[in-house]
Amino acid sequence: MKKIQSALISVFYKDGLAPILEKLNQMGVRIYSTGGTYDFIREQGYEAETIESLTSYPSILGGRVKTLHPKVFGGILGRRDLPSDQEQMEAYDIPAFDLVIVDLYPFEETLEQTRESKEIIEKIDIGGISLIRAAAKNYQDVMVVASSNLYGELLQLLEEKNGSSDLEDRKYFAAHAFSTSSHYDTAIFKWMNPGSIQSFKQSRYNPNGLRYGENPHQEALFFGKLEEVFEQLHGKAISYNNLLDLDAAISLISDFDETTFAVIKHNNACGLASRENLVDAWKDALAGDPVSAFGGVLVTNKAIDKATAEEINSIFFEIIIAPDYDTEALEVLKTKKNRIILKKKSYDFCKKQYRSLLNGVLTQEKDLRTETADDLETKTSAAPTAEEVEDLLFANKIVKHTKSNTIVLAKNKQLVGSGTGQTSRVDALKQAIDKARHFELPLEGAVMASDAFFPFADSVEIADKAGVKAVIQPGGSIRDKDSIAYCDAHGMSMMFTGTRHFKH
Repeated sequence: MKKIQSALISVFYKDGLAPILEKLNQMGVRIYSTGGTYDFIREQGYEAETIESLTSYPSILGGRVKTLHPKVFGGILGRRDLPSDQEQMEAYDIPAFDLVIVDLYPFEETLEQTRESKEIIEKIDIGGISLIRAAAKNYQDVMVVASSNLYGELLQLLEEKNGSSDLEDRKYFAAHAFSTSSHYDTAIFKWMNPGSIQSFKQSRYNPNGLRYGENPHQEALFFGKLEEVFEQLHGKAISYNNLLDLDAAISLISDFDETTFAVIKHNNACGLASRENLVDAWKDALAGDPVSAFGGVLVTNKAIDKATAEEINSIFFEIIIAPDYDTEALEVLKTKKNRIILKKKSYDFCKKQYRSLLNGVLTQEKDLRTETADDLETKTSAAPTAEEVEDLLFANKIVKHTKSNTIVLAKNKQLVGSGTGQTSRVDALKQAIDKARHFELPLEGAVMASDAFFPFADSVEIADKAGVKAVIQPGGSIRDKDSIAYCDAHGMSMMFTGTRHFKH
C-alpha cells in the first residue's frame, strides 16, 4: 500500500474534478498544477502550487511547453525503492509525485468541429501524453488517472482506502492510461495518414454490450456509436445478428435511387422491388418471398407513410429502418412493443472493410462500384431492350449484395428469385428458379444476373428453358464464347460488366 501525499493535476475538462479536490484537501495532499487547472483549483478554495514555482521556468511557446522539465518527470519516474534515484531526487530538490491526474486536449472533438490544420495541430497534446506515459510506466510507485471518465473510480478508491492504493490498483489505472495514450495516438495517425502508410490501427472506446453473439453461448460487444448511424425510435435492444442484417440492409439500399423496399434475412435480400409509390414497392418486395420475410429486417429509402405502415404491420418482422416516418405511421408500427424502429441518418461510412481471421486481420476496400448503362457491353447478336437493361442493372445491384455463389432473377424491377451462398453457380440458379416458381412469380421474360462469370454454358441453358431472356455477368471465363454462342442460338441477349462482385 502506498499513501498519496502529493499530486500533479493538469486537465482540459474540469467537470467532476471538484469532489476529488475536496477529498485530496481533506487528506492533506500537496497539489501541483498548471495554467487553467491551477486557476480552477484556487477558485474552488483549495491551496495549490504552480509548476512554474517548481521548475523556475514559465509556460513558454504559447503554452506548448509547461511540464516538460526534469523536476516534473523526475518526480514521476523516480523509483522509490532505488537508493540512487532517491539520492538524485534529493540532490536536485525533486519532489515525488504519488498521483498524476491528466485529461488530454480534445483532439477527436476538434476534428469534428473544424478542418483547419493549425487549430487541429494545437490540440495535439504533448505534455499531457508524456505525463501519462511516465506515470503509467512507474505504476509501482505512482497512481495515474488519464481521463476524466475515471474520476468516479478514483474518488471511490480514495474513499474506500483512505487515500492509499495497492499495486493492483495502480496497475489497473496504468493499463487505462496506456489505453488512453494509444487511442489518442491512433486518432492523430489516422488524421495525418492519407493512406500512403500501410498500417492497421483501430481504436474505439465505450463498447455497446450485446445480449450475446451470433449464438447464445457467445459473448459479444459492438465498438462504435450507433447513434451516429440511426436513431432508435422504439423497440428492444439491438442484437449481434440484427447489426449484421442492418449493415447489409443499409449497404444494399444505398445503391437505389428509385423508391425501393427490401426485406433482408441473414444478410441477403429475400425480397426487393422498386416502384413509383412506397406501398406498391413493399407489396412486391414481400411477394418475392413472404415465407423468408417472417422475422426479417425491412429497409427502404423513403419515408414511411400510414398506408404502407398498415400493410407492413400485418406481418411479424424484427426491424424496420427508413429515413423518416409519418406520425400516424409510427403510431401503427409501435403497436408491437419489441419491434425495433430505426430512423436512418446520413453518415459517411468508412470505405474499408476489416475481418479477423487466423492470426491476423484482412483489410480491403469496400465494393462500392455500381454499374450503370455506360459500363455495359453487349456480347450477343441480340441486344436487350431498354426495359431489360433497366432490369439487368436492377438485378446486378442485388447480386452485388448477395452472398456468393449467387444468381438473381428479376422482372419489372422486382426480385423474383435468388440463389444465395451456393457452392456452384448452377445450384444457385436452380435455387432461384425453384423459389420463383414456388411463389408463382413470372419467369418468362425475366433477366438473370450473376456475381461472377459462367465457366460453362449450362447456366444460360437452364435459364433459357425457365424463360429468362437477358443475362448480365462480369465475363472473363476462357469459355465465355460458349455462353455467348448459346444465347445467340436461342435469341437471348447477354451483357458484360467487366466487374466481378464476389461476397463471402
